[in-house]
Amino acid sequence: MTALGFLYPGHHAEDDYPRMEQLLGSDIRVDVVHTDDAEEARLAQALTRGALLGGGERPEDGVPRLLAAGVEELRLAGAETVVWASTGGSFVHGWEGAHEQVRALALAAGMPASATSFAFVHAVREIGARRVAVAATYPDDVAELFAGFLRAAGVEVVSVHGAGATRDEVSTWGAREVLALAREGDHPDAHAVLLPDTALHTAACLTELEKVLIKPVLTANQVTMWEALRLVDRRVNAPTLGSLFTKEPVIQV
Repeated sequence: MTALGFLYPGHHAEDDYPRMEQLLGSDIRVDVVHTDDAEEARLAQALTRGALLGGGERPEDGVPRLLAAGVEELRLAGAETVVWASTGGSFVHGWEGAHEQVRALALAAGMPASATSFAFVHAVREIGARRVAVAATYPDDVAELFAGFLRAAGVEVVSVHGAGATRDEVSTWGAREVLALAREGDHPDAHAVLLPDTALHTAACLTELEKVLIKPVLTANQVTMWEALRLVDRRVNAPTLGSLFTKEPVIQV
């Protein structure tokens, strides 16, 4: 049994994780621990005004205050790895700051650790996509912060779309709204489209997204699950979870 641990901010689309666990089958167990709602609200406010970029809070502040209790719960549950399932909760610190946050998380957890922002970078490399389009639920300025994070990793971002929606709002979206977001953010030069919000329910519509856009689509909860598997050297073939979960990369460049 492979036990994967996730620290999920608030209560939005966390049911994507047991759904993906069922689709993966095999001997994989998923443990999801929610971080404190009050801290998540504070983070959301900071995201909106970009207060965490370039100063203010230290990256390591997020570990003891926001994540420490959840880390201990996952450790007691027998998790072998932990992923901070918040894209914005890492990329707003910038490339170096996000690395510091993950290092602190791994030290606190005593196990391999990562975050959704890094999961996107690793997933883009996995499928061999050199150019990507960002279709974000965030305001434009926050979406640009995510694009900047990707560029710092060497990923070429050809377009950035920000819908300016709240986490509470997007957590109610179904496949139709998610598909509309992906279409609005797509670009003809992009090898893949990225939807960077773990508040979006996407596990049930990944096949439809890729069929309509005719290219790989990477979504926050999907890449977070894949990242946890990568950390424990597990590769699972699950086409219902999109091209990322097929045995071979689908982009040849």
